[in-house]
Amino acid sequence: MSVQDPITLPGSQKGFMVGYLEALSLVERLHRLLLDVIKDEFERVGALEINAVQALLLFNIGDNEVTAGELKTRGYYQGSNVSYNLKKLVDMGYMHHQRCEIDRRSVRVRLTEKGRNISTIVSELFARHALGLESKGVLGPEGIEDITHSLKRVERYWSDQIRYIY
Repeated sequence: MSVQDPITLPGSQKGFMVGYLEALSLVERLHRLLLDVIKDEFERVGALEINAVQALLLFNIGDNEVTAGELKTRGYYQGSNVSYNLKKLVDMGYMHHQRCEIDRRSVRVRLTEKGRNISTIVSELFARHALGLESKGVLGPEGIEDITHSLKRVERYWSDQIRYIY
């Protein structure tokens, strides 16, 4: 039975599989589109030095002081990708870094004023989008709650697959 070919599934499962594949495709497209939206915002405000992934990283760190490992365990970023981007952000002056007192191998990072400015731009962009979605009737509080609840359940299912199958 091939995941790519839902025709080999029994009738009721075939419909579910088609919907599941469509949902997976949509999640993937939405992630890429989110990065494009952030990129466009930074082009609009003339902040061309930073890319969308880095801007999102700064937004997610916010006022916290974290290690790369903490960002990975929170599920925000993949291993080498986060390390590379943290180094670039430190080099460009968006983040401070210092060795942990307890574990000298670990480096803790926090935003500089320049990094907080980028985080604020992303935060304001998301606030405008939230207002627009609701005011234009695209999505209301109940709809966003339903989507979030469903996505958390899928996340939990996938996490369980990684933990218990392999």
